[in-house]
Amino acid sequence: MTNHESSSLPLPVRETLRRRSEFLAGGELPVWRIDEAIKTALHRIDRNIAACGARFPAPSSVNGVYPKIANVEWTSGFWTGMLWLAYELSGAERYRAAAASHTANYAERIDRHIATDTHDLGFLYSLSCVAAFKLTGDGVAHSAALGAANLLLARFLPVAGIIQAWGDLNDPAQTGRMIIDCNLNLPLLYWASDTTGDAKYRRAADCHIVQAARHLVRADASTFHTFFMDAKTGAPRYGRTHQGFSDESCWSRGQAWGIYGFPLVYRHNGNAALLSLAECLAGYFLNRLPEDLVCCWDLIFLGPPEPRDSSAAAIATCGLIELARQLPADHPDRAVYGRAARAIADSLITSYAASADDPGEGLIRHGVYHMPNKIGVDECCLWGDYFYLEALTRLRRDWELYW
Repeated sequence: MTNHESSSLPLPVRETLRRRSEFLAGGELPVWRIDEAIKTALHRIDRNIAACGARFPAPSSVNGVYPKIANVEWTSGFWTGMLWLAYELSGAERYRAAAASHTANYAERIDRHIATDTHDLGFLYSLSCVAAFKLTGDGVAHSAALGAANLLLARFLPVAGIIQAWGDLNDPAQTGRMIIDCNLNLPLLYWASDTTGDAKYRRAADCHIVQAARHLVRADASTFHTFFMDAKTGAPRYGRTHQGFSDESCWSRGQAWGIYGFPLVYRHNGNAALLSLAECLAGYFLNRLPEDLVCCWDLIFLGPPEPRDSSAAAIATCGLIELARQLPADHPDRAVYGRAARAIADSLITSYAASADDPGEGLIRHGVYHMPNKIGVDECCLWGDYFYLEALTRLRRDWELYW
């Protein structure tokens, strides 16, 4: 075990959960409401299958409608993942056929290295090809997912102990940058180790998550969006934002990636410190929610007039569900995290989910893609739609994760 892989992690300050009693007193989200929300979501997915054809929705909508693009963005897997979820929820052949029709396209993307200079290969291939292999045994999907894992492994910088986020590995502007989003890309590496028996993928993922915990998480349990390491010496350099309000603030979606990503990695490597860390992040997040429990785009803001980010709320919901399920049954806050997840999901269903007949194409409205660049503000975001449907799936059934 290298220094990067040490299971000992410095834990940040854990805030008292100020709404603990409120969550525990809250009502349960009834099954019939979840079922109705799923029914509405599947209706809108049917609409999007017809609209997309062989193409993919863009990352965020424009006036509620997703532009249709080739499989070139980091977000394509969320569309395919929704199709696989729809198939599992309904058993309907049309969803299986639509999802499976994407596999050759993902294989071509890997073979031709189309927009693969990114850590987001996990988002792309866990929800498309790993899911396809798990559900159907598709050999082409298996090969494509393993090819993606090899490209992701090639982005591992051994001295720094991280997977570089974006761009050419020789680009000085990007060298040594890791980002909080990558927590959810690591399951592709764990899957690759499991399916091949080769521990090299697992070792890289174990190293990266330790470095992410040490350097992306601040002492107060807030998070940097990105952090730069010296790729030659391994020394930590500095944290920066990319989509948050400032380098010192806490981008809501980044915090949500942490809440979900650390327990997901715990599922694969069993390092219990990751659960404790996720608890700290969850407390920071839950203590900064507006009255309706759907976060603003940066946690420095506690309500209007700043835009909400329903996509971050959906990710955090999945993370809270995972955290609650991984904690021991007698853990004092296990019920709080589960009830909080249901309360946020309830708010998303009530005030953010599109109805069956609403115009536009997204499943949930009022998301934010990139506030500093004014992209996808108060729009539907493809990952928000995916994680909303994943949250409904997880609340309704015992679901085997694609991650």
